[in-house]
Amino acid sequence: MTQNPRTVLPGIKHAGAIFLGAYTPVALGDYIAGPSHVLPTGGTARFSSGLSVNDFLKRSSVITYSRSALKEAYKDVAEISWAEGLNAHTRSVQIRLNPTSGF
Repeated sequence: MTQNPRTVLPGIKHAGAIFLGAYTPVALGDYIAGPSHVLPTGGTARFSSGLSVNDFLKRSSVITYSRSALKEAYKDVAEISWAEGLNAHTRSVQIRLNPTSGF
């Protein structure tokens, strides 16, 4: 422990839960204080967080582009999709930009 735990807080970059001070045992986090008992282990706190209600919610992304925005994005989509071997992704943009081109 340290005399002033808040001074070390900015230096902590990867942790599922941080218990500060002499009167903040891990048991509080497990049972009373609110954070999840299910925390990332094995270094996974670098890219993950503790289990939360958000893990049980369904989210959907809504994406909408105008024709001009799609035209602007075309080259990037084409380059990435061809590199991944997903040529139909490029074609899906081409068809929308030039619907008379067919298949």
